[in-house]
Amino acid sequence: MPLRWGGDLPVTTTTALAGRGLQLLDLCCCAGGASMGYHRAGFDVTGVDIAPQPHYPFRFVQADALEYAAQHAASFDLVHASPPCQQHCALTKGTNHGRTYPDLVAELRDILTAARVPFVLENVQGSPLRRDMTLCGEMFGLGVIRHRYFEIHGFTATAPTHRPHRGRVAGMRHGRWYSGPYFAVYGCGGGKGTIPQWQQAMGIDWTDVRREIAEAIPPAYTHHIAHQYLTATHAGAAA
Repeated sequence: MPLRWGGDLPVTTTTALAGRGLQLLDLCCCAGGASMGYHRAGFDVTGVDIAPQPHYPFRFVQADALEYAAQHAASFDLVHASPPCQQHCALTKGTNHGRTYPDLVAELRDILTAARVPFVLENVQGSPLRRDMTLCGEMFGLGVIRHRYFEIHGFTATAPTHRPHRGRVAGMRHGRWYSGPYFAVYGCGGGKGTIPQWQQAMGIDWTDVRREIAEAIPPAYTHHIAHQYLTATHAGAAA
């Protein structure tokens, strides 16, 4: 499968071989944006989500993420979790004000800590994560900004250089059209871009469902984290 990003971390055969045979659990996986990054680094991926995910490209288990993690997380080499973000995102505080959403961050953190397994929590800006790493699409040459926080347990990871943004996000703002090198990958209005434009901007080509793309993170983010994990664990083994 061709890759769509051109940032600091190209996929290499060495990286993929290093991850081969390692088991990755992706909790709250949605359509698999995070999963794909780990897969491209060589991990065998299992995704878990409470909702059906017909376009998820790897082994999928429909289950409650908290219950599945409590029972199975310890059997995986690395766990990634992207709990629902609506409780913390800017849209909730504006357009969706007054609605209630689940907040699973603390419960997942406790369960995965008890499992004594390396894990990564991911969520939007404004979420109650420890900000061990913030990633941006510009770090990987993508057509989205899409800042995301990552809380990392069991290994050390660093972000690529945060490059200056090249311009505005394209779309309508207060009745005026703005051009720019990025797309706003959420919602349907405001000239936010076509589905092919979203796919290209995010590096996602296995689903053409707008909602699924909007809920994802770019695979480049987790490919970078996978590389950092493999570097840390191989260095530890060599020592």
